Amino acid sequence: MKKKIIIFMPSIEGGGVEKNLFIIVNFLSKKFKKICLITASKEFKKKFKGIDLICPNLDLSSYNRKVKYIFCLYELLKLIIKNRDIVVFSFQANIYCILLTKLFNIKIVVRSNSSPSGWSKNFIKKKIFKFVLGLADTIIVNSNDFKKEFKTKFNLNSVKIYNPLNKNEIIKLANKKVNFPFFDKSKKTLKLINIGRLTDQKDHITLLRSVKELKKKINFKLLIIGRGINLDEINNYIKFNKLQNNVKILNFKNNPFPYLKKAHLFILTSRFEGLPNVLLEAATLKKFIISTRCPTGPNEILKNGKLGFLCKVGNYKEIAKKILYFKLNKNLSNKMIKKNFNSLYRFDSNENLKKYLLELKKLLENK
Repeated sequence: MKKKIIIFMPSIEGGGVEKNLFIIVNFLSKKFKKICLITASKEFKKKFKGIDLICPNLDLSSYNRKVKYIFCLYELLKLIIKNRDIVVFSFQANIYCILLTKLFNIKIVVRSNSSPSGWSKNFIKKKIFKFVLGLADTIIVNSNDFKKEFKTKFNLNSVKIYNPLNKNEIIKLANKKVNFPFFDKSKKTLKLINIGRLTDQKDHITLLRSVKELKKKINFKLLIIGRGINLDEINNYIKFNKLQNNVKILNFKNNPFPYLKKAHLFILTSRFEGLPNVLLEAATLKKFIISTRCPTGPNEILKNGKLGFLCKVGNYKEIAKKILYFKLNKNLSNKMIKKNFNSLYRFDSNENLKKYLLELKKLLENK
């Protein structure tokens, strides 16, 4: 296997996709000598071990994703011109990456990160995505429902590999001390948490509308950890509805787990996902979960509501009712928490990383 593996991830931003990137790439670096990463995010260099980083010469940290895509695609083009004996593994900008590699007959594996329900509603866009994705040698998705969507929407086959979950690492990081009085004032206060990018996809307004319903019914504190373009909209909603004493927003944290450990309940209000890491992390720290039944992932992780509560996307009243139900039914909740924790073997890091290795070996050996 003389071919070199090129990992393509132009913009590393610290979310769930990036967590998977770090785990997968560092695992592969132990299995292959010839491996490098093309990225514009030089600041994450220390997260990678035993691989070469190829970065554009310019500092692109203040630019948006699309600018980073262009410069990183140019770096990939330069590499392809010098050496065609490569296999590309794309985590981002998959359509552009597929088109470039196929111009030079280069084999490519793409990892699709979020449900097509979030990006394939436009008819023309759907046709383009179907054609281009069909050119990839291997498509990897991270849930069974995701795999079904690719088949029904695009008539494309894909390989399902769950996100690799390192429970020991999460528990270790969660034990680090943080001083956070917002959660520590009263044992009677219900502590809610949401962790995710402040974007339309994560639908924080629905979350805030649900807790507004509870304001006169129970004592609660909601912590939101994340950054994104909707920060001002979210802050304005909090101020307008006088939720400042109940809701706090913290900027993105490299280690959010000590805060998650302090909470009673994790809430996900996403409109679409792939396989949300944050639900696996909450289950690892034995937190009860309320999630929208969005495509894809939550239904699969929570086994159709047997391991946590599932609600209709955008239904803030249903979410509010489930929060109240959780508070009043601790025995049932504790049983579901235990079952959810015990079900996490499905996402075992070692088992799922071996599957990534197998898919890459197939292409490397197929000359």
